[in-house]
Amino acid sequence: MEDESMDQLILVLNQLVLWVAAGAMMFGGVVPYVPQYRDIRRTQNAEGFSSYVCLVLLVANILRILFWFGRHFETPLLWQSIIMILTMLIMLRLCTDIRVASELNTKRRAFAATDSKDEEIKVPKKFFLDFDLKYFWLWSRFMDYLQCVLTFTAFAAYITYLFLDSSVFVETLGFLAVFTEAMLGTPQLYRNYQNKSTEGMSIKMVCMWTSGDTFKTGYFVLNQAPVQFSICGLLQVFVDIAILFQVYYYSRYPQKPVSHTVHTTSAKAL
Repeated sequence: MEDESMDQLILVLNQLVLWVAAGAMMFGGVVPYVPQYRDIRRTQNAEGFSSYVCLVLLVANILRILFWFGRHFETPLLWQSIIMILTMLIMLRLCTDIRVASELNTKRRAFAATDSKDEEIKVPKKFFLDFDLKYFWLWSRFMDYLQCVLTFTAFAAYITYLFLDSSVFVETLGFLAVFTEAMLGTPQLYRNYQNKSTEGMSIKMVCMWTSGDTFKTGYFVLNQAPVQFSICGLLQVFVDIAILFQVYYYSRYPQKPVSHTVHTTSAKAL
């Protein structure tokens, strides 16, 4: 009787651990962006956060969702992508509104053709998409970002539908999804190396990246996620550790100072 009770208790505890781990996987990735969102909203200054972070994470998680249709993986990982996409759209909305409100230039840039009569926006009428690379992902309305994301999603979904039966395509799609996310920290790593400094970077934020990515990689391995997840997860942890080493090294052995300002709100910025 006691053995049965103990076995049942262990089963309940195991189930509880699985639920906690699944919850951490789904929501853990967005936690670092919560204080950033609050800080940007409080200061009405979005200069310290790169919108290209949102671009990379949107592309990575859209591709991951499409990969799920070709090869089903853990449901919490699917929900993680959905939650991350919603989070990045919320961040984009806030940053766009703040940036446009602070711009003195009345000229507005748009992604798609428009015939807006809103005098506050003043978007010039266009007859086709604005492919000027100089202004890509620097548009003046959140709706333009949303249109771009929907266009990319529709195009990628159509290509996936055509080649869904190809195992090579599906596996490549999964690799591109997780590799794109794994490379999110490399621009910050390179920027630190160029400036020979990590001044302004929060050690707490770097530790949060490292611990979160380590947990995520461990989850991939223990739950036998597709091999692409585990490999790119390890790569992401390696990049985080390299950034952590930079923080330690440049604080202990300061290099030649440079005229560069780093915002404490930046997160794996591009």
